[in-house]
Formats: sequence, C-alpha cells, structure tokens
Amino acid sequence: MRSATSSGRPVLAGAARSVRPTAHIRHSLPSSRRPIRIIAAPRPVGASIATRRYLHSSLKAEDEGQKPFHALSTHAAEARASFRDPLTRYDHLVKDNVLRPDPHQRAIISKLERLWKDLQHYDPGPVPEPATTEVTPSFFGKLFHRTPTHPQPTHALENVPKGLYLYGSVGTGKTMLMDLFHSTLPEQFRSKQKGGYGSTRIHFHSFMLDVLQRQHEVGAKYAAMGLGKRDAMPEVARSLAEEGRVLCFDEFQVTDIVTAMILRQLLERLMGFGVVCIMTSNRHPDELYINGIQRQSFIPAIELIKEKFEVVDLDSGTDYRKLPRALNKVYFSPLSSDTKSELSKLFQSLASADPVSTEVVHDRKIPLWGRELHVPESSGSVAKFKFSDLCNRPLSAADYLEVTGRFGTVFVEDVPRMGLGERDQARRFITFIDACYENKTKIFISSEVPIFQVFSDKHDKGTAGDDEHMRNVMDDMGLNADDVGSSSLFSGDEELFAFARCVSRLSQMGTKEWSETSGGEQQL
Repeated sequence: MRSATSSGRPVLAGAARSVRPTAHIRHSLPSSRRPIRIIAAPRPVGASIATRRYLHSSLKAEDEGQKPFHALSTHAAEARASFRDPLTRYDHLVKDNVLRPDPHQRAIISKLERLWKDLQHYDPGPVPEPATTEVTPSFFGKLFHRTPTHPQPTHALENVPKGLYLYGSVGTGKTMLMDLFHSTLPEQFRSKQKGGYGSTRIHFHSFMLDVLQRQHEVGAKYAAMGLGKRDAMPEVARSLAEEGRVLCFDEFQVTDIVTAMILRQLLERLMGFGVVCIMTSNRHPDELYINGIQRQSFIPAIELIKEKFEVVDLDSGTDYRKLPRALNKVYFSPLSSDTKSELSKLFQSLASADPVSTEVVHDRKIPLWGRELHVPESSGSVAKFKFSDLCNRPLSAADYLEVTGRFGTVFVEDVPRMGLGERDQARRFITFIDACYENKTKIFISSEVPIFQVFSDKHDKGTAGDDEHMRNVMDDMGLNADDVGSSSLFSGDEELFAFARCVSRLSQMGTKEWSETSGGEQQL
C-alpha cells in the first residue's frame, strides 16, 4: 500500500515532527522515492531536530555496544519506555517539553488508551489464503471449470475491537494524536516480523487510490481466467488485511460517488478479516458527503461508522496551529528580478548541500503513470518548477504525490493571482499544496501577490466578509478574511472548504517549525 507521510498538529513548545511508518508498508505507486531513513527506534512525536539527533546517537551507541554518557543513556531508556502506551508517551512528551500540557487532549488520549488496551489482548489470527482456481485450457475444462470462491470472513463484526473516529476542525491535533497512537501500538501490531500482524498508517486519499488499483488488478486477473466480471472487493479486503490488522486513516473524507458507493462494503469486509480501523476527519459522520450525488446510498456506511466506531469530538476551543510561531521566509512577492535572484540563490544553496546528489540536472524527465513530467532544474531531492509546469497541465493528485514523494524540497516560481479564468489551475494548485502537506515537503514559492491572496478576485477590493458563508468557513479555519480577500472561484461547500484549508496549510508551511522538520534531512 502506498504510504503518505503526514504532519502533526501538536500543542507545540518547539519544532514538530510526526512519526513516519517505515518498512511494514508496501508502496503500490511508482517506486522512485527519496530515500527513507530508518533509525534504531521510532522517532519521538514532536521532537526537535537536535532532540532527535541526540536521542539517535544514544540509541546507536547502545546498539553498537558502546558506553554512552549516563545522561544520554537515561534519556534514551526513558524515551524507549515512553512508547509503551499512548498516555505514557504523551506524559513523556510533556515532561520533555515537546508538547504543552493540555487537559482536553489528555482526556482524548484516554480514548486512545481504551483501544490500545483492547488491542493489547487482541489476536486476529491468520488471514485466509487467496482463493484461486486454475482454468483447464481444454474445451470441456472451459465448459465445466469451477469459479473461485471468495475469501470468507474470519471474524464476526461484534468480535472485532471497536474502532475510533476522531473528528474536529483544522488545528485540533488530529494527526498528532493519530501518529502518537500508531507509534505506541502493542508489539504484535508494530511489525509483521516474528509472527506479528503489522499495521498501516496512511492518508485516506492515497488509501482509496490503492483500493481502486487493487480492484483493477483483481478484476484483470478474473478476466484472464475467463470468469468475466466478478466482485473484487473480498480479495481486495483480504490483501489489505494481510498487510496489517490495524489500519489508521488520516483526513478521512468522502467527495466522490465512487468512494461513497464502495465504502460500506469495504469497511465490512475489512472488519470481517479482523482489521481494526482508526480514522481522523474534519467532519462528524452525519456530515460526510453532504449534498453529494446519490447520498442516500451512502447512509448505510454512515450508520456502520456510528455503530462500529467510537466517535470522538476533538474540538476544545484551542487552535494549536495558532500558538505563537515564528514565520520563516519561504514565500516571495511580487514577481521581480530581485525575487527571481533570491529564489535562484536559495535553490543553488540547497542543491549544493543535497545529501542525495548535488549535481543539478536540467530538464529531467520523471515517469508519471505512463507519461513524463519535465523538471526544469533539480538535484537529487530538490526541484524547481514554474507554476505553469505543475498547474497548466492535466495533472492529478496521484501525480503530485509522486512528485512530492520524490523531491523533499520543491520551488514553485511565478504563481499568478487566479481569477475565474484560472479556475482549473487554482484547483490543481490546491491539490498540489495538499500533496506537499501530506508528504511533508519543504516549499519555496514566488507569487504575483502575497501567497494568501493568490485566490482573491482580480481588480476587486472587497473582502471575504462580503460573503457571509465564506467568512464563517474561514473563521472556523482561524483565517483572517480581510487578509485573504474575496474569491468567486469556489462555489460548493467542499470546494470552499478545500480553498480555506489550502490557505491554512500554506500558513503552517510558512512557519519555522515546518521548515526545520520538512524536506528530509536538509535544513536551512
């Protein structure tokens, strides 16, 4: 399964870093990726760069039989012990001044503790082998061949531990809580090695891409066997369960009819194979796919979530993104020769220190799902594009995830102010920023107007306050409507939410914490 990296929204005292899944996740998208650095123990959620290196040096010394300083050894031992369960981990991070103490967040973590205890004593058993039946190539074999039986569920739904559905608006710490839980899973779910069952931590959008790809592959397999169209979902769910019995979805949302139509069957099949799911979302289950096409057919999936998941509201009135943080210089405007020169110097500086390769290649071609994308300039893990390279072409979320997975740092030059005539480009730019956010990519952008105003209407001095609904959405996101300006680009609720979320993410991606913890090992 394709892994999407994530970014936490913790109560920060210093720089933040999310725990990333490593070897137990299979990548189904193209394998060209920047190298994944695997260390001796899970990285601490929210640890600063210095803290991670400090801890890693101690763990490495111990693993190699050296005798580290007593203080280092003590700190490493405490850090290891803190991964025992969610509450212990949270208390350690507070004690270590990585997170700020927050009674509401600690109460939420007690919900994680409940599921952790259920999983500690949960034995899902083996996953059944895939059902296969060879087709005899003879005439009579084709007439009388047996069709394959679907993999049969191994668990009654009531015997599978109740999952968690964590929902709240932007800035409520959803991703941080998910990462914290995933990093403290009971031993049998941390790895598939030594008889473990494994787990998967993934962004929901990437997960659904993987599901659709598996459906296609299973369908093609059945067609090759001469079986025609058969339901591929049982085998898809079985293969997902084989890779991990705990499935953590981040940013769970339903925006298209395909996801809406298959979601209930998919969740039921997964639980039938003993899979326990944890989800984070911006919406209560009742508000999923609101006003969507044929929403009535999605209601059974909502009822299943409410029945088989503990639904937890994360909103406490505290927006952890709005805690004081120093802005870092990553956005440049207006478009001028000085701006172009400054970005060029930054690119050369980062490329010359690139740990993957310092050679700058012009017009590099990278494969994207049977096509090629031309990268004007790039080193091993640093790339520079024009806005038109990324947004004037019919690229998709999967393409952007591939680009931001390959390059840890991306420069985007010449972002224009987008009006109604650039609606498609605006949508692609939002999708690209979402991919950067999911893959923890460091970005540098030059734009015609300040970055937060690139979606504001041209020649319009009004504000988002002219549209009460838009102002309410941005207030919920913690955005200043007067700074963003008005926009007629986005009409439906989902589009408006995606726009406001993009501006909010651009704000977070311009902070010193993001710059220090994104883009792999490179630092400014």
